[in-house]
Amino acid sequence: MVKKPCIQKSDLIKDDFTQEDPWRVFRIMSEFVEGFEVLSKIGKAVSIFGSARTKPGTKFYKLGEEVAYHIAKAGYAVITGSGPGMMEAANKGTRRAGGHSVGLNIHIPCEQKPNSYVDTLLDFRYFFIRKVMFVKYAKAFVILPGGYGTLDEFFEAINLIQTERIPRFPVVLFGSEYWGKMLEWLKDTVLKQGNISKEDLDIFTVVDDPKEVASVIKKFYAKS
Repeated sequence: MVKKPCIQKSDLIKDDFTQEDPWRVFRIMSEFVEGFEVLSKIGKAVSIFGSARTKPGTKFYKLGEEVAYHIAKAGYAVITGSGPGMMEAANKGTRRAGGHSVGLNIHIPCEQKPNSYVDTLLDFRYFFIRKVMFVKYAKAFVILPGGYGTLDEFFEAINLIQTERIPRFPVVLFGSEYWGKMLEWLKDTVLKQGNISKEDLDIFTVVDDPKEVASVIKKFYAKS
């Protein structure tokens, strides 16, 4: 396997036009403005998250492709992190359905190259700006099997809903086989210790059928 070239820390510093915080604000503003301008035109969309390490042709890759396919068929654009693995699967499924794929790429030390199925691409240096875009322009979050980054997006979304910082919207956790132990821990440890309420477990929905993901989203908005 060919190892991906990594960006050196010195390169990141050199590439940044200034290291002084007051001036860095302008770069932050420009990323917000570009993101708002581009994403405000895509219409209703669903943000899909999952591991960049998932290999094409594997079980979850195929399932991720199907999940996105049915979401796109339901009339939603699909937003991913633009990378390989589950992100590629989601963008691929969207294209197969004739939908619109959006990729929010991030500059990280081990460079992530956008997959070939992205139709609209935005590049971000700052994670927090990228996170805002995922939430602001999504009608739902779909969490496919993944690692730390995927978990970060999942827990941030349900925390924002729990604390009423954003309006409630569908958060769909796909694959009980993969997430089962985590769900047990939430119920048997976190809930039992009183660190969340029973109702907090209803903030998200767990499904195993790719078609059901789109169905959960459609049902939520049919009732609103």
